[in-house]
Amino acid sequence: MTRNFALSAAAAALLLAGAPAALAAEAVTFGTNWLAQAEHGGYYQAVADGTYAACGLDVTIQQGGPQVAGRPLLLAGKIDFYMGGNMQQAFDAVAQNIPLRVVAASFQKEPQVVMSHPGQGLDKWEDLPKAEQYIIADEGAQSFLLWMAEEYGFDVSKRVPYTFNPAPFIADPKSIQQGYVTSEPYAVEKAAGFVPNQFLLADYGYDTYATTIETMQETIDKRPEVIQCFVDGSAKGWYNYLYGDNKAANEMIKKDNPDITDEQIAFSIAQMKKFGIVDSGDSEKLGIGAMTDARMQSFYDKMVKAKVMPEGIDIKKAYTLDFVNKGVGLDLKK
Repeated sequence: MTRNFALSAAAAALLLAGAPAALAAEAVTFGTNWLAQAEHGGYYQAVADGTYAACGLDVTIQQGGPQVAGRPLLLAGKIDFYMGGNMQQAFDAVAQNIPLRVVAASFQKEPQVVMSHPGQGLDKWEDLPKAEQYIIADEGAQSFLLWMAEEYGFDVSKRVPYTFNPAPFIADPKSIQQGYVTSEPYAVEKAAGFVPNQFLLADYGYDTYATTIETMQETIDKRPEVIQCFVDGSAKGWYNYLYGDNKAANEMIKKDNPDITDEQIAFSIAQMKKFGIVDSGDSEKLGIGAMTDARMQSFYDKMVKAKVMPEGIDIKKAYTLDFVNKGVGLDLKK
């Protein structure tokens, strides 16, 4: 998708003053992969506090949901950026010769957890394979469960479908269940009055990046300054959301998703900080959004070994490091 645009007077003034600026008043749309929530907070923050606008972008966040197919909108040129889940989708795009690339990874760790009931002999990661049933959705059964079986001996025959209702897990103390660390533990505690054990898959080797920023190769080729502004603005937005005043961003989130509560938002933010979802590892030196070739190769190799993905994908076509690892926003961390 291309557009003709010119410098606004404000952007020209910034350039004359020696300040960096993208081409001004460039309207872009970022599609998220689910309803507005704290896990999208950095992007809302960058809109709310003018961070995107400061480098010349007019960003619209188009929230996803159960009836929204966001990635096809990106492929069709209807949106400029899309929030990817993890790197499997990007690797698969390469296999299908789709010119989609990840330009930043807002989450250093995928928020995927396995939960268990405390005091039931399932209090350690190494105990979990002996659970009587694994409550896991179809997507997880075809991805991380295969990795868990390959690396840790989980028995895939114990898997039963997860319907995104915690009741079966709550009713069976010998079961384990998948979930996002920012969501399902909260739902279980609210419904059943206990805090489940939470095992973040990333801490046991499932080292994909998550909540990625995807765009098309054409955008990289023709509008690199727009990508840099969006990547930098998103990084700054995440720092300000996690460590600064996030009230305005949360109000925007609640406007887009009226069903979400302040309590849920606060829980999600606390969990993201506690587990280092956004800011840990490489991001501590390279800045939020950081990615490395080594991590990409490590995750792909694990997916091949677990027979989740085929051998031979040129994963370097799935992402670019040109827009990240510059330390942008590190000065905002408090």
